[in-house]
Formats: sequence, structure tokens, C-alpha cells
Amino acid sequence: MTNNNMIFIANWKMNGEKSHISGINKTIKFLKQSKNKKNQIIYCPPFTLISSVKNKVKNTKIKVGAQNLSQLNDYGAFTGSVNSKLIKSAGGDYVIVGHSEIRNQENDILINKKIHSALKEKLKVILCIGETYKEKKNNKTLSVLKTQITIALKNIKKINNIIFAYEPRWAIGTGKIPKSSELRKNFKDINNIINKLKKNQKYKIIYGGSVNSKNVLELKKINDLKGFLIGSASLRAKNFIDIIKKSTN
Repeated sequence: MTNNNMIFIANWKMNGEKSHISGINKTIKFLKQSKNKKNQIIYCPPFTLISSVKNKVKNTKIKVGAQNLSQLNDYGAFTGSVNSKLIKSAGGDYVIVGHSEIRNQENDILINKKIHSALKEKLKVILCIGETYKEKKNNKTLSVLKTQITIALKNIKKINNIIFAYEPRWAIGTGKIPKSSELRKNFKDINNIINKLKKNQKYKIIYGGSVNSKNVLELKKINDLKGFLIGSASLRAKNFIDIIKKSTN
């Protein structure tokens, strides 16, 4: 894999207070000192911190994203919901859609609606796809990926603002990652599925699922892998920076 133009997404999940944002200073300092200026860093904090993180990184190339959104396009009486307009107004640039920790409450059709809503408001999408452990054991990975991608991209003409994040649902928070041979096959299958649906369009595939500074050395060897969606390892700036360093050296 190439070491330029890689994407590193910090998904803070339900973690972080205003005091936690100070850690981003270390990432900013690292980026200023780094010779590689082409990598993209994206922080996805809880909704409550989007504006604060945006303010922290406003004079840098770091982008900010949300962890989910409502499929509803307009404002209204929907208690507890946050849509693409609200995310955009708070300073969001990206939004994660279909994360494995949320897919249990959603279906592929709803995810498609969310993507349409996000793109309508000029938000870039981080689309998570991946199989459960049961589906993996029953050799359903390919069919699951095909269904997820096909429905997610329905009636979407251009995919240049969509990052595809392959994250096996059984790998999230478990410390386990797929074997290199499995990853190579799955990445090849994902490429084939996307290319058949959207010929001659540019896109990037990243990996998510128990990424840390140790296993990233093996993960980065996968062809066509353009970055990482990082969960708990992104909460501490040192760990996050270590992953970036090891991925690009």
C-alpha cells in the first residue's frame, strides 16, 4: 500500500468532555512537524463536542465528523434526533453511517436514506460495511457486503464523497482482526462490487475494527487499504499518533 494520502479517523464513540479536547494539541503539533502533509485526519467526537473540536482545529487541515445522523432532512418535532443540517451548522465535515454498533437498530434502506441526506447537505460520508461472526462462519461475508453496498448506493450517482470503511462487526471492541488472507479477499470483493455498480469512479476503502499501534503494522500491508477507522485507540493522542506514524513509515 502507498503511504501517502491516507485517512485516519478517530471515532471517540460515547467518550469525551471539553477537557478531553486538549489532547488534540499533540496531534496538531505532530502534523506540523511531519514531512508527510498529504494524510487526512478526521475527528468524530460525540455531537456535544463537534463545535468545540471544530474550533480547536480551525487553523489546520484536520476535519471533524459526526458519528451518526437522522435520515430526516428538515427540522421538526423529533426529540433526540440530529440531522445533517444540524451537523453541518455545528461545523461537521463528515458523518459516519452504518457503524456496526448501530446497525443492530437499522437496516440497509435506512442507511441509504441517511447517505442521501448527508450528501444533500454537502457532508462527506464514512460508510461502514461488514459481516457478523455468524455470517462469517456461514461463508456469507461476500453476500452480506454485496447487499450492504448495493442498497447503500441506490440512486446515488457519484461516490467520490463516500469513504468505504470495512469493519467486520465481530472485530469491533474484541481485539481480534481478520487474517491477512481474509482481508485481501474481502477488499478485492469490495472493489469488485463497487466497480460493477459505479464504473470508473474514484473512492477509497479503509479498515476499522480493533485497530491499534501493534496490529497496524500487519494491516497496512493490505493492498488498496487507504486508511483506518480507529475507536478506543484514538482516545489518547499518543496512541493515535503512533498508529499514524507506523502506517506511514
